[in-house]
Amino acid sequence: MNSYLRINELHSALLAGAATFALIGSPVHTAWAQQAPTPSETGSAAVKNSNLSAEWLMLILLGEMQITQGDPSAGFSMIFEAARKSGDPALYKRAVEVALAARSGTSALESAKAWKKAHPTSQEANSYVLQIQIALNQVVESVTTLRSSISLLPPEQQAAAIMGVPQIYSQVKDKELANAVVEQALNPFTSQESTAGVTWTTIGRMRILAKKLPQAMEAAKLALAKSPDAPEPAMLALELFSLGESQAEDMVLKALEKVGQQGLQLSYARVLIDNQRLNDALVQLKKLSQDMPDFSDVWLLLGAVQIEQAQDTDAKASLLRFLDLEKEKQEVRGLSQAYLMLSQIELRAKNSAQAESWLNKIDDPEQLTQVQVQRANLLASKGDLNKARALIAQLPTNTPQAKRGRLQAEVKLLRDYKKYDDAYQVLLKASKEEADDLDLRYEVAMMAEKLGRLDEMEKLLRSIIEAKPDYQHAYNALGFSLADRNLRLPEARELIVKALEFAPEDPFIVDSLGWVEFRMGNKLSALAILERAYNNRPDVEIAVHLGEVHWSLGQQDKARKIWRDAMRIDQNNELLQQTLKRLKVKL
Repeated sequence: MNSYLRINELHSALLAGAATFALIGSPVHTAWAQQAPTPSETGSAAVKNSNLSAEWLMLILLGEMQITQGDPSAGFSMIFEAARKSGDPALYKRAVEVALAARSGTSALESAKAWKKAHPTSQEANSYVLQIQIALNQVVESVTTLRSSISLLPPEQQAAAIMGVPQIYSQVKDKELANAVVEQALNPFTSQESTAGVTWTTIGRMRILAKKLPQAMEAAKLALAKSPDAPEPAMLALELFSLGESQAEDMVLKALEKVGQQGLQLSYARVLIDNQRLNDALVQLKKLSQDMPDFSDVWLLLGAVQIEQAQDTDAKASLLRFLDLEKEKQEVRGLSQAYLMLSQIELRAKNSAQAESWLNKIDDPEQLTQVQVQRANLLASKGDLNKARALIAQLPTNTPQAKRGRLQAEVKLLRDYKKYDDAYQVLLKASKEEADDLDLRYEVAMMAEKLGRLDEMEKLLRSIIEAKPDYQHAYNALGFSLADRNLRLPEARELIVKALEFAPEDPFIVDSLGWVEFRMGNKLSALAILERAYNNRPDVEIAVHLGEVHWSLGQQDKARKIWRDAMRIDQNNELLQQTLKRLKVKL
């Protein structure tokens, strides 16, 4: 642990905005020396003299002079001596600040502890000791300091202080130790009615930092039991759900039954989107848009999900509603996102002029890349793919993120226009330059499959699994490829089940499991699994698989309905067109 750096960070946080001492050519004005009264204050008012003796004032003056002359160590010693002799808390604080400015953690802690000893009920002294102990990695010693820091606060302030504890300990490298120390320090507050819920919430958050998710679940249950109407325990449950603890979702849903949980509901919708459960996210966002029709963020997010679901008419209405609500605020980033999405909608409708019109409204430099990509899409839609690629080639590559963004934009463009060999060559070149980048290697494998280079695809995917055994997409891609070709079906199923261990709610992996069940002849099982995937994500390719299972079971009307819905999303989808042709289906 680099104590110098830690003290430097702590010093910056504690001394932001601190006043400079002016000692030359003017009276000494400090927190511990009384300022002379102004003329309007003179008259019958009694003069109030400082309680500091001449000796102490001389120590202060000499100490400050030493600091200004570049010797903070000597200055600290004099001010600290004055603090010990006088017992003045402001002098102790000044001594701590001088030590921190000099990057001397040991001296800062010494003076803070002396301050705390002289004034054991001082909240400020305790706070300084705690923060310096953490900065110096004296984590175990902070148990009693943390407990007393909270105990010294008025009861109505204790809950807020407890909620801030994980932030204080977030800089500790040993997360398990930090968790153990906090749990020990906060134990008395778990039995107090006013702090029990928030304390268990904080303990849960510390357990998450220590990667103890089952134990964090227990803390969340206790927090909700102690404070069922408080927002903090529900947010802890949502965090656990976002980390893959599926049973935590029930706690979130129970909390959402209560009135006034819009913040939780919006956060829950975002997690559902991250988990590819777009239908469930739409339910939450539509309800929010009804309950809070003037909350613009909801309409922006709703529009984004509706676009993803190919509900372009509804998406356009949502985004226009967002723009109407934002016309007075002029929040640049949100407006730019809305304009981009509206341009995307018009481009899909082959309305190039309207798409260009929306793009022209964007003047946010941070959106330059996305605007350029959208303009490239417009060029490609008019048949000029070379110019589109040249436009993307002009994108900046001055950071790794920018370089990756340009690569992804070019590959997507080539994929969209079925230039698979060109996309493969672009990805292969990038992968050779970044040999350890598994995501790039995965993209090469997927493009190799598009080109029918199946042996190459399998070799690449197995190399990814060997390098990163929890890379679920590689298991899924290999398993699905085998199932789709009706090869080594037991192995294919085993690979897909392995992928589901890492991402049990991913609708595309669930789709793969349904497809391999169908290939193995388990049609009813396949139907249930694929319906689950389609309900979570009505994707075209999931719809194709679900429709084929219905078709094989003689449920042709259901199959046609699903395929028609898929046609409305993407009538040119290759898998959809190939399946309809193979089964000789006319819609």
